[in-house]
Amino acid sequence: MYKTFKYRLYPSKNQGRLLNQTVETCRRWYNLCLAERKDAWEGEKRSVGKYEQMANAKLYRKENPYAGRVHSQVLQVVTADLDKAFQAFFRRVKRGETPGYPRFRSQERFDSFGCKQYGNGFKLDGRRLKLFGIGRVAVRWHRPIEGQIKTVRIRRQEGKWYACFACDVEPHPLAPTGQEVGIDVGIASLLTTSDGEHIQNPQWYRSEQAKLRVLQRRVSRREKGGANQRKAVCALRLHHAHLANRRADYIKKLVHDLISRYDRIAVEDLQIANMVQNPHLAKSILDAGWGYFRLQLFSKAAYAGRIAVAVPPAYTSKVCSQCGTLFENLTLADRWVSCECGLSLDRDENAARNLLRLGRNLWRETWPIGAGVRQEAAQL
Repeated sequence: MYKTFKYRLYPSKNQGRLLNQTVETCRRWYNLCLAERKDAWEGEKRSVGKYEQMANAKLYRKENPYAGRVHSQVLQVVTADLDKAFQAFFRRVKRGETPGYPRFRSQERFDSFGCKQYGNGFKLDGRRLKLFGIGRVAVRWHRPIEGQIKTVRIRRQEGKWYACFACDVEPHPLAPTGQEVGIDVGIASLLTTSDGEHIQNPQWYRSEQAKLRVLQRRVSRREKGGANQRKAVCALRLHHAHLANRRADYIKKLVHDLISRYDRIAVEDLQIANMVQNPHLAKSILDAGWGYFRLQLFSKAAYAGRIAVAVPPAYTSKVCSQCGTLFENLTLADRWVSCECGLSLDRDENAARNLLRLGRNLWRETWPIGAGVRQEAAQL
Protein backbone atom coordinates (compact mmCIF):
# COMPACT_ATOMS: atom_id res chain seq x y z
CA MET A 1 0.00 0.00 0.00
CA TYR A 2 1.03 3.62 -0.43
CA LYS A 3 1.62 5.97 2.48
CA THR A 4 2.50 9.66 2.34
CA PHE A 5 5.12 11.27 4.55
CA LYS A 6 5.13 15.06 4.77
CA TYR A 7 8.21 17.05 5.83
CA ARG A 8 8.97 20.75 6.14
CA LEU A 9 11.59 22.15 3.77
CA TYR A 10 13.96 24.99 4.61
CA PRO A 11 15.27 26.32 1.28
CA SER A 12 17.83 29.10 1.08
CA LYS A 13 16.83 32.47 -0.35
CA ASN A 14 18.06 31.51 -3.80
CA GLN A 15 16.44 28.06 -3.59
CA GLY A 16 13.15 29.66 -2.58
CA ARG A 17 13.32 31.89 -5.65
CA LEU A 18 13.96 28.85 -7.87
CA LEU A 19 11.08 26.93 -6.27
CA ASN A 20 8.72 29.82 -6.95
CA GLN A 21 9.94 29.99 -10.56
CA THR A 22 9.30 26.27 -10.97
CA VAL A 23 5.75 26.59 -9.65
CA GLU A 24 5.08 29.54 -11.96
CA THR A 25 6.49 27.67 -14.98
CA CYS A 26 4.27 24.68 -14.19
CA ARG A 27 1.26 26.94 -13.80
CA ARG A 28 1.82 28.51 -17.22
CA TRP A 29 2.27 25.08 -18.80
CA TYR A 30 -0.97 23.91 -17.15
CA ASN A 31 -2.87 26.86 -18.59
CA LEU A 32 -1.32 26.34 -22.05
CA CYS A 33 -2.38 22.69 -22.08
CA LEU A 34 -5.88 23.63 -20.93
CA ALA A 35 -6.15 26.28 -23.65
CA GLU A 36 -4.99 23.78 -26.26
CA ARG A 37 -7.66 21.26 -25.26
CA LYS A 38 -10.36 23.91 -25.08
CA ASP A 39 -9.52 25.47 -28.47
CA ALA A 40 -9.15 22.09 -30.20
CA TRP A 41 -12.61 20.99 -29.09
CA GLU A 42 -14.39 24.31 -29.72
CA GLY A 43 -12.78 24.89 -33.11
CA GLU A 44 -12.24 21.41 -34.53
CA LYS A 45 -14.28 19.07 -32.25
CA ARG A 46 -11.02 17.26 -31.65
CA SER A 47 -9.84 15.80 -28.36
CA VAL A 48 -6.23 16.32 -27.32
CA GLY A 49 -4.84 13.43 -25.30
CA LYS A 50 -2.48 13.36 -22.36
CA TYR A 51 0.40 11.69 -24.19
CA GLU A 52 0.20 14.13 -27.09
CA GLN A 53 0.68 17.03 -24.69
CA MET A 54 3.47 15.22 -22.84
CA ALA A 55 5.34 14.98 -26.14
CA ASN A 56 4.86 18.72 -26.67
CA ALA A 57 6.53 19.38 -23.32
CA LYS A 58 9.92 18.73 -24.95
CA LEU A 59 9.32 21.55 -27.45
CA TYR A 60 8.14 23.83 -24.67
CA ARG A 61 11.37 23.26 -22.73
CA LYS A 62 13.43 24.22 -25.79
CA GLU A 63 11.44 27.37 -26.53
CA ASN A 64 10.99 28.69 -22.99
CA PRO A 65 14.21 29.47 -21.06
CA TYR A 66 12.48 29.05 -17.70
CA ALA A 67 10.95 25.71 -18.71
CA GLY A 68 14.41 24.51 -19.78
CA ARG A 69 15.48 24.66 -16.13
CA VAL A 70 12.61 22.39 -15.08
CA HIS A 71 12.91 18.62 -15.29
CA SER A 72 10.90 17.11 -18.14
CA GLN A 73 9.01 14.74 -15.83
CA VAL A 74 7.79 17.70 -13.77
CA LEU A 75 5.95 19.04 -16.82
CA GLN A 76 4.65 15.53 -17.52
CA VAL A 77 3.16 15.42 -14.02
CA VAL A 78 1.47 18.77 -14.69
CA THR A 79 -0.06 17.32 -17.86
CA ALA A 80 -1.23 14.25 -15.94
CA ASP A 81 -2.83 16.50 -13.30
CA LEU A 82 -4.78 18.32 -16.01
CA ASP A 83 -5.89 15.00 -17.48
CA LYS A 84 -7.17 13.93 -14.05
CA ALA A 85 -9.18 17.15 -13.87
CA PHE A 86 -10.80 16.34 -17.22
CA GLN A 87 -11.48 12.74 -16.19
CA ALA A 88 -13.24 14.01 -13.08
CA PHE A 89 -15.21 16.47 -15.25
CA PHE A 90 -16.39 13.67 -17.57
CA ARG A 91 -17.26 11.49 -14.59
CA ARG A 92 -19.47 14.21 -13.10
CA VAL A 93 -21.16 14.76 -16.46
CA LYS A 94 -21.91 11.05 -16.73
CA ARG A 95 -23.41 10.96 -13.26
CA GLY A 96 -25.60 14.00 -13.91
CA GLU A 97 -23.81 16.15 -11.34
CA THR A 98 -22.66 19.76 -11.71
CA PRO A 99 -19.81 19.29 -14.22
CA GLY A 100 -17.37 22.02 -13.19
CA TYR A 101 -15.23 22.42 -16.30
CA PRO A 102 -11.48 22.67 -15.51
CA ARG A 103 -10.52 26.31 -15.17
CA PHE A 104 -7.38 28.29 -15.73
CA ARG A 105 -5.20 28.62 -12.66
CA SER A 106 -4.15 31.95 -11.21
CA GLN A 107 -1.08 32.34 -9.00
CA GLU A 108 -3.24 31.90 -5.89
CA ARG A 109 -4.64 28.59 -7.17
CA PHE A 110 -1.47 26.77 -8.17
CA ASP A 111 1.02 25.91 -5.46
CA SER A 112 2.75 22.57 -6.15
CA PHE A 113 4.72 20.45 -8.58
CA GLY A 114 5.74 16.80 -8.54
CA CYS A 115 8.33 14.28 -9.68
CA LYS A 116 7.14 10.79 -10.55
CA GLN A 117 10.32 8.70 -10.36
CA TYR A 118 12.86 8.51 -7.57
CA GLY A 119 16.38 9.17 -8.83
CA ASN A 120 15.09 10.99 -11.91
CA GLY A 121 14.59 14.62 -10.94
CA PHE A 122 14.85 14.09 -7.19
CA LYS A 123 16.66 11.93 -4.66
CA LEU A 124 17.82 11.97 -1.06
CA ASP A 125 21.38 13.17 -0.60
CA GLY A 126 22.29 12.54 3.00
CA ARG A 127 19.81 14.49 5.11
CA ARG A 128 18.87 16.80 2.25
CA LEU A 129 16.52 16.55 -0.70
CA LYS A 130 18.26 17.08 -4.04
CA LEU A 131 15.95 18.58 -6.67
CA PHE A 132 16.83 19.05 -10.35
CA GLY A 133 17.65 22.67 -11.10
CA ILE A 134 17.25 23.73 -7.46
CA GLY A 135 19.94 21.94 -5.46
CA ARG A 136 20.18 20.30 -2.06
CA VAL A 137 17.33 21.56 0.12
CA ALA A 138 17.38 21.19 3.90
CA VAL A 139 14.63 18.96 5.32
CA ARG A 140 13.23 18.73 8.85
CA TRP A 141 13.10 14.94 9.35
CA HIS A 142 10.70 14.91 12.31
CA ARG A 143 10.04 11.17 11.86
CA PRO A 144 11.74 8.36 9.96
CA ILE A 145 10.53 7.64 6.46
CA GLU A 146 9.29 4.12 5.71
CA GLY A 147 9.22 1.85 2.69
CA GLN A 148 10.41 2.63 -0.81
CA ILE A 149 10.06 6.20 -2.07
CA LYS A 150 8.13 6.37 -5.33
CA THR A 151 7.16 9.99 -5.98
CA VAL A 152 7.40 13.40 -4.34
CA ARG A 153 5.15 16.45 -4.42
CA ILE A 154 6.63 19.83 -3.45
CA ARG A 155 3.96 22.10 -1.97
CA ARG A 156 3.90 25.78 -1.03
CA GLN A 157 1.54 26.50 1.83
CA GLU A 158 1.27 29.99 3.30
CA GLY A 159 4.84 30.86 2.36
CA LYS A 160 6.26 27.58 3.67
CA TRP A 161 7.54 24.67 1.62
CA TYR A 162 6.80 20.98 2.19
CA ALA A 163 7.85 17.71 0.56
CA CYS A 164 5.22 14.94 0.40
CA PHE A 165 6.82 11.55 -0.29
CA ALA A 166 4.58 8.73 -1.57
CA CYS A 167 6.13 5.49 -0.32
CA ASP A 168 5.33 1.84 -0.96
CA VAL A 169 5.03 0.33 2.52
CA GLU A 170 3.93 -2.97 4.01
CA PRO A 171 0.92 -2.95 6.38
CA HIS A 172 1.68 -3.31 10.09
CA PRO A 173 -1.22 -5.28 11.63
CA LEU A 174 -1.86 -4.57 15.29
CA ALA A 175 -2.50 -7.26 17.88
CA PRO A 176 -6.19 -8.24 18.06
CA THR A 177 -8.21 -6.82 20.95
CA GLY A 178 -11.49 -8.68 20.35
CA GLN A 179 -13.47 -5.44 20.54
CA GLU A 180 -15.88 -3.94 18.02
CA VAL A 181 -17.78 -0.65 17.94
CA GLY A 182 -20.37 1.35 16.06
CA ILE A 183 -19.81 5.10 15.67
CA ASP A 184 -22.42 7.80 15.12
CA VAL A 185 -21.11 11.22 14.05
CA GLY A 186 -22.88 14.39 15.06
CA ILE A 187 -22.65 18.09 15.80
CA ALA A 188 -23.40 18.29 19.53
CA SER A 189 -21.01 15.38 20.10
CA LEU A 190 -18.45 14.79 17.40
CA LEU A 191 -18.61 11.01 17.94
CA THR A 192 -20.87 8.75 19.95
CA THR A 193 -19.90 5.09 20.25
CA SER A 194 -22.05 2.05 20.91
CA ASP A 195 -20.20 1.70 24.23
CA GLY A 196 -21.77 4.95 25.44
CA GLU A 197 -18.69 7.15 24.95
CA HIS A 198 -19.36 10.74 23.87
CA ILE A 199 -16.48 12.67 22.29
CA GLN A 200 -16.84 16.43 22.42
CA ASN A 201 -16.96 18.54 19.28
CA PRO A 202 -14.27 21.26 19.69
CA GLN A 203 -15.94 23.50 17.06
CA TRP A 204 -12.65 24.91 15.82
CA TYR A 205 -14.10 27.33 13.28
CA ARG A 206 -16.86 28.74 15.48
CA SER A 207 -14.45 29.31 18.37
CA GLU A 208 -12.26 31.49 16.13
CA GLN A 209 -15.01 33.10 14.09
CA ALA A 210 -14.71 36.47 15.82
CA LYS A 211 -11.00 36.74 15.03
CA LEU A 212 -11.57 35.59 11.46
CA ARG A 213 -14.19 38.31 11.05
CA VAL A 214 -11.65 40.94 12.10
CA LEU A 215 -9.03 39.60 9.70
CA GLN A 216 -11.53 39.45 6.85
CA ARG A 217 -12.61 43.04 7.41
CA ARG A 218 -8.98 44.10 7.44
CA VAL A 219 -8.54 42.53 4.00
CA SER A 220 -11.64 44.22 2.58
CA ARG A 221 -10.58 47.65 3.86
CA ARG A 222 -7.12 47.59 2.34
CA GLU A 223 -6.46 49.09 -1.08
CA LYS A 224 -7.03 46.38 -3.67
CA GLY A 225 -3.79 45.02 -5.13
CA GLY A 226 -1.60 46.91 -2.67
CA ALA A 227 1.15 45.59 -0.42
CA ASN A 228 -0.95 46.13 2.71
CA GLN A 229 -3.76 44.02 1.31
CA ARG A 230 -1.32 41.22 0.48
CA LYS A 231 -0.09 41.27 4.08
CA ALA A 232 -3.65 41.15 5.38
CA VAL A 233 -4.48 38.25 3.05
CA CYS A 234 -1.39 36.41 4.26
CA ALA A 235 -2.47 36.85 7.90
CA LEU A 236 -5.97 35.58 7.07
CA ARG A 237 -4.59 32.53 5.27
CA LEU A 238 -2.24 31.73 8.12
CA HIS A 239 -5.12 31.73 10.58
CA HIS A 240 -7.24 29.49 8.36
CA ALA A 241 -4.26 27.13 8.01
CA HIS A 242 -3.88 27.11 11.80
CA LEU A 243 -7.52 26.07 12.22
CA ALA A 244 -7.17 23.35 9.60
CA ASN A 245 -4.04 22.01 11.31
CA ARG A 246 -5.79 21.91 14.69
CA ARG A 247 -8.71 20.00 13.21
CA ALA A 248 -6.47 17.53 11.39
CA ASP A 249 -4.32 16.93 14.47
CA TYR A 250 -7.34 16.28 16.68
CA ILE A 251 -8.99 13.89 14.23
CA LYS A 252 -5.79 11.95 13.56
CA LYS A 253 -5.23 11.40 17.28
CA LEU A 254 -8.86 10.39 17.68
CA VAL A 255 -8.61 7.86 14.82
CA HIS A 256 -5.37 6.47 16.26
CA ASP A 257 -7.11 5.85 19.59
CA LEU A 258 -10.05 4.07 17.92
CA ILE A 259 -7.81 1.90 15.76
CA SER A 260 -5.75 0.89 18.80
CA ARG A 261 -8.82 -0.17 20.82
CA TYR A 262 -11.12 -1.84 18.29
CA ASP A 263 -10.70 -4.60 15.73
CA ARG A 264 -13.90 -3.82 13.82
CA ILE A 265 -15.51 -0.43 13.35
CA ALA A 266 -18.83 0.47 11.72
CA VAL A 267 -19.54 4.08 10.70
CA GLU A 268 -22.33 5.89 8.89
CA ASP A 269 -22.20 6.08 5.12
CA LEU A 270 -23.28 9.72 5.05
CA GLN A 271 -23.75 11.72 1.85
CA ILE A 272 -21.97 14.78 3.19
CA ALA A 273 -22.05 16.66 -0.13
CA ASN A 274 -25.85 16.53 -0.05
CA MET A 275 -26.14 17.36 3.65
CA VAL A 276 -24.16 20.60 3.37
CA GLN A 277 -26.78 21.94 0.97
CA ASN A 278 -28.77 22.78 4.10
CA PRO A 279 -27.71 26.37 4.92
CA HIS A 280 -28.54 25.93 8.62
CA LEU A 281 -26.21 22.96 9.11
CA ALA A 282 -23.52 23.42 6.46
CA LYS A 283 -21.09 25.40 8.62
CA SER A 284 -21.38 23.01 11.57
CA ILE A 285 -20.99 19.91 9.39
CA LEU A 286 -17.91 21.22 7.62
CA ASP A 287 -16.42 22.44 10.90
CA ALA A 288 -16.84 18.97 12.43
CA GLY A 289 -14.77 17.36 9.65
CA TRP A 290 -16.86 14.22 9.15
CA GLY A 291 -15.40 13.51 5.73
CA TYR A 292 -11.81 13.90 6.93
CA PHE A 293 -12.54 11.61 9.89
CA ARG A 294 -13.89 8.88 7.63
CA LEU A 295 -10.96 9.21 5.22
CA GLN A 296 -8.43 8.90 8.03
CA LEU A 297 -10.32 6.04 9.65
CA PHE A 298 -10.36 3.86 6.54
CA SER A 299 -6.75 4.57 5.59
CA LYS A 300 -5.42 3.94 9.11
CA ALA A 301 -7.54 0.80 9.41
CA ALA A 302 -6.05 -0.59 6.21
CA TYR A 303 -2.52 0.11 7.46
CA ALA A 304 -3.21 -1.46 10.88
CA GLY A 305 -5.06 -4.50 9.53
CA ARG A 306 -8.38 -3.53 11.12
CA ILE A 307 -11.83 -3.92 9.56
CA ALA A 308 -13.84 -0.76 8.93
CA VAL A 309 -17.17 -0.64 7.09
CA ALA A 310 -19.56 2.12 6.06
CA VAL A 311 -23.20 1.13 6.56
CA PRO A 312 -26.41 2.87 5.39
CA PRO A 313 -27.63 5.22 8.15
CA ALA A 314 -31.33 5.06 7.23
CA TYR A 315 -33.59 4.83 10.34
CA THR A 316 -30.67 4.07 12.66
CA SER A 317 -31.81 6.92 14.95
CA LYS A 318 -35.53 6.03 14.79
CA VAL A 319 -35.34 2.30 15.50
CA CYS A 320 -34.96 0.79 18.96
CA SER A 321 -31.60 -0.97 19.11
CA GLN A 322 -33.02 -3.54 21.55
CA CYS A 323 -36.34 -4.66 20.06
CA GLY A 324 -36.45 -2.96 16.63
CA THR A 325 -39.52 -0.81 17.25
CA LEU A 326 -39.81 2.27 15.01
CA PHE A 327 -40.17 5.61 16.82
CA GLU A 328 -42.61 7.28 14.43
CA ASN A 329 -42.93 10.66 16.19
CA LEU A 330 -39.23 11.20 16.83
CA THR A 331 -37.89 14.60 15.69
CA LEU A 332 -34.43 16.15 15.57
CA ALA A 333 -35.20 18.04 18.77
CA ASP A 334 -35.64 14.75 20.69
CA ARG A 335 -32.23 13.78 22.05
CA TRP A 336 -33.41 10.93 24.30
CA VAL A 337 -35.34 7.82 23.28
CA SER A 338 -37.44 5.51 25.44
CA CYS A 339 -39.10 2.27 24.35
CA GLU A 340 -41.71 0.00 25.82
CA CYS A 341 -39.15 -2.79 25.98
CA GLY A 342 -37.34 -0.86 28.72
CA LEU A 343 -34.66 0.81 26.61
CA SER A 344 -33.92 4.39 27.66
CA LEU A 345 -30.75 6.05 26.42
CA ASP A 346 -29.26 8.87 24.36
CA ARG A 347 -30.47 9.11 20.78
CA ASP A 348 -26.96 9.06 19.28
CA GLU A 349 -25.91 6.05 21.36
CA ASN A 350 -29.00 4.20 20.15
CA ALA A 351 -28.00 5.00 16.56
CA ALA A 352 -24.43 3.80 17.23
CA ARG A 353 -25.77 0.46 18.50
CA ASN A 354 -27.86 0.06 15.36
CA LEU A 355 -24.81 0.85 13.23
CA LEU A 356 -22.86 -1.86 15.05
CA ARG A 357 -25.67 -4.35 14.39
CA LEU A 358 -25.71 -3.49 10.68
CA GLY A 359 -21.94 -3.67 10.57
CA ARG A 360 -22.02 -7.19 11.98
CA ASN A 361 -24.18 -8.21 9.04
CA LEU A 362 -21.42 -7.07 6.70
CA TRP A 363 -18.59 -8.77 8.55
CA ARG A 364 -18.09 -12.34 7.42
CA GLU A 365 -16.45 -15.21 9.21
CA THR A 366 -13.97 -15.44 6.32
CA TRP A 367 -12.58 -12.03 7.36
CA PRO A 368 -10.56 -12.77 10.48
CA ILE A 369 -9.27 -10.03 12.71
CA GLY A 370 -6.30 -8.34 11.04
CA ALA A 371 -7.22 -9.46 7.52
CA GLY A 372 -7.90 -5.95 6.23
CA VAL A 373 -10.87 -3.79 5.34
CA ARG A 374 -13.74 -3.85 2.93
CA GLN A 375 -13.73 -2.38 -0.52
CA GLU A 376 -15.10 0.90 0.83
CA ALA A 377 -11.63 1.73 2.14
CA ALA A 378 -10.03 1.21 -1.26
CA GLN A 379 -12.62 3.46 -2.90
CA LEU A 380 -11.72 6.33 -0.59
